[in-house]
Amino acid sequence: MPPNTIPAQNEGASITIPQATRLLTTFTHFLTVCIHNILYYRNIYPATTFLTSRAYNLPVHQSRHPAVCAWVRDAVDAARAQIAQGCVERLAVVVYDAGGRPLERWMFDLARLPVWNGVSGKGKERAWAREEEDDDVPDEGDDQQSKINWTDVDEQLRAAVRRLAYTGEKLSPVPDGCTFTVAVELRDEAEAPIGHPQAWIPTQPNLQPRSKDRQTPGEDVGGAKTTPLRAVEAGPLFFECWVEEGKTKLEPPSTTSSQG
Repeated sequence: MPPNTIPAQNEGASITIPQATRLLTTFTHFLTVCIHNILYYRNIYPATTFLTSRAYNLPVHQSRHPAVCAWVRDAVDAARAQIAQGCVERLAVVVYDAGGRPLERWMFDLARLPVWNGVSGKGKERAWAREEEDDDVPDEGDDQQSKINWTDVDEQLRAAVRRLAYTGEKLSPVPDGCTFTVAVELRDEAEAPIGHPQAWIPTQPNLQPRSKDRQTPGEDVGGAKTTPLRAVEAGPLFFECWVEEGKTKLEPPSTTSSQG
């Protein structure tokens, strides 16, 4: 096999390293768009702090606050490094109430996402910065076996963004004062990411998934209600996404009574 081509682990066809890198960048761009849309539609921050832009030929929303944009960018960069190494089973955007209890988990199942040895996970992502005008330009070294239909990839991601926005608008509202984070669930064989500075910290026990060292998942894993969003399948790119609403969100508010 030529040194500039590598096999996609979930496909028999080979794919060039530039194509693999571009596919990873395409997915992380999609993830960035989704996170900003979730923050907007779930009212994590006031609507006036967002601007309306376009991605995948759809109107999308992006936070205008520099600190929020920097946080999302750094989180996606950290996730990209783990995804490129094939360490990530699932990625979640978690919405918490003011007391730190999980209300919603916007899930991306990446268990079947391609893993390519030799593709760097490094590289800063700028929101809305993917060069869509280059989609029809063939990569150097393409052949019939390794071509990716980038139009199909964009259409699949467009449908997922549209479905996520629709669901975000229709779900019952979350209370004021909510916060969010981005979490990754690692594959059993993956090592915990350790480095300096430390980008990741362990999540709470109630959100820890089942693993070889933990036979019982945390009590909030899976939520009380699940709404499917989209299964994306375009060539070597395959993943599923859904939203879990937690017991805390759906349980009726406690009432107290007193006797006079």
